[in-house]
Amino acid sequence: MNAICCIARVPDTATRIKVSGEGKSVDPESVQYVINPYDEFALEAAIQFKERHGGELVVIHVGSGDFSKDLRQCLAKGADRAIQLKPSAPVGPHGISALIAEKVESLLPATVFCGKQAVDGDVGATGIMLAGLLDIPAVSKVSSIEFSDDGATCTREIEGGTETIETTSPCVFTLEKGANEPRRAGLKEIMAAKKKPLDIEDVAAPASKLEVLSLELPPPRPEGRIVGEGKDCVPDLVQLLREEAKVL
Repeated sequence: MNAICCIARVPDTATRIKVSGEGKSVDPESVQYVINPYDEFALEAAIQFKERHGGELVVIHVGSGDFSKDLRQCLAKGADRAIQLKPSAPVGPHGISALIAEKVESLLPATVFCGKQAVDGDVGATGIMLAGLLDIPAVSKVSSIEFSDDGATCTREIEGGTETIETTSPCVFTLEKGANEPRRAGLKEIMAAKKKPLDIEDVAAPASKLEVLSLELPPPRPEGRIVGEGKDCVPDLVQLLREEAKVL
């Protein structure tokens, strides 16, 4: 069975974000883009799946920017080939899922791995939508996973405890941070990755189901205030928290 890993391109979390002039998107000027951190754990799970079941591991990215360097990193870690789909217009989670689903049809049967969400929009919908479009089961927010011959046993955090889920393959998994320990590629693997196929395809964007009306940064935090020192300041602090901050 083949394995598919969906890789998103997001701004580095240390980047200072600016809103573009039209007020609906992030200004790409001087933004450092990286692989979505949650997708690193999805890639490692996909590699482990391939090591157990064989087949081909394909990483897929949907986006218009130059992402070849990062996709080569995925190839160096163990993917067999990479595909970047460049849509003709911006697409939201459903559009990304629809484009991946159309591409994945030729690779079925396949188990799909995604990060639980991208750290830019924090929507967390792409993997679940993809499972619906492919008509296969999905397990979201997986914190650990063990593969068997015909499926997997997953655990995930829920309020007050953990939940264990058994599923068969093919399936879509969305991975949490810490689900595994992502491997690093050595120099030999990095050099070999240069010869692995990386296909870049222009595709028509599906009709958008999401419209961004406006985008703005959160207001700056007010400066801190020192109420006093020692236990004598506690009544004043409680009063400010109750009447001014309104958190009590």
